[in-house]
Amino acid sequence: MTRFVLGQNQYGKAENRVVKITRDGDTHHIKDLNVSVALSGDMEEVHRSGSNANVLPTDTTKNTVFAFAKEHGIESAEDLGVALARHFVDNNEPIHRARIRIEEYGWERIETSKGGARFVGSEEIAHSFVRTGQETRVAQITYDGHGIQVLSGFKDLTVLNSTNSEFFGFLKDKYTTLQEDHDRILATTVSTWWRHNWDGIDSHAPDWDRSYNGVRKHALQAFAETYSYSLQQTLFEMGVRVLNSRDEVDEIRFSMPNKHHFRSDLSPFGIDNEAKDGAVYYAADRPYGLIEATILRDGAEQLIPVDMTNL
Repeated sequence: MTRFVLGQNQYGKAENRVVKITRDGDTHHIKDLNVSVALSGDMEEVHRSGSNANVLPTDTTKNTVFAFAKEHGIESAEDLGVALARHFVDNNEPIHRARIRIEEYGWERIETSKGGARFVGSEEIAHSFVRTGQETRVAQITYDGHGIQVLSGFKDLTVLNSTNSEFFGFLKDKYTTLQEDHDRILATTVSTWWRHNWDGIDSHAPDWDRSYNGVRKHALQAFAETYSYSLQQTLFEMGVRVLNSRDEVDEIRFSMPNKHHFRSDLSPFGIDNEAKDGAVYYAADRPYGLIEATILRDGAEQLIPVDMTNL
């Protein structure tokens, strides 16, 4: 008789949209999250017979997310994720592993007018926000009853250098048509995850917001300050800069599509279109080169899954 084996499995409630308002007098603060819960453990029987004896309903996981947001507040996405992961594993015997994945959407306060047409009380407004249009912050917390793994990151942050980038000396075969370029636009949309060396056991947790802002700052500074001969080189320098600057990070992975900008061929109209003169480009949507890599401290283990960043 053929024996079938149950492989990796998980379940939970995905994409719980949680908006938490904190009121500090007339000044309000907003946290806007998308929280996904995935639980694993002793789930053989529910798959084989349909017995739900070991199944915590996904509706319960949803309720827990909202209850924790109210009772514990949201200091950061990482703090909320750690608290949720520990709760699901430590309080439910059949559940052996919890993974909490969170997206955070940024808002900034709308600056009110200093004069002119105003209504009574407008100078006290501190509760109006506009959604920021840059990256989406992400976090993933995994807990197995012993140690915690915290991954932080962001996605969809588009950056561009209008010069200080070349691409030449590449491998060529009979299908190669790309021309070498010694003054090109380098543009990419950065998606990245980094792994903290904090395991939730011995030491105090990092200041998650400070860590996030530091990683973001150093990655962007490296992008701006690297004279680039390839996007791979730029990516590596970004990772090295982060690891040199943030002791709490052991590993960082980037996915960076090359947002190609090609100089328009204006020669049929008798017009030169050279970069040194301020060229006109067309931005190619697709296909695109996709550059991905992980940078680690010497001796660190690569633990960020390669499929978390992009394709």
